[in-house]
Amino acid sequence: MKQSTFVALVLMLAAGVGALTAAWLYVRRREKELDEYEQLLFSEDMDDEEAPAEDAAASAKDDAEPDAE
Repeated sequence: MKQSTFVALVLMLAAGVGALTAAWLYVRRREKELDEYEQLLFSEDMDDEEAPAEDAAASAKDDAEPDAE
């Protein structure tokens, strides 16, 4: 095997490993961002803030239903 062929194969292998490492790091970082977003989306603080609005909408709907009959 020529030395230039061996060098080319090693460089291709290194490029492949680098690409896989970069993809793995990107996916890992993106999963962390999505986990943080999910925690914000489903946190208990947010549920407490939204509850009064849902109660008000439900009571308004209940008030409107008897008029429709």
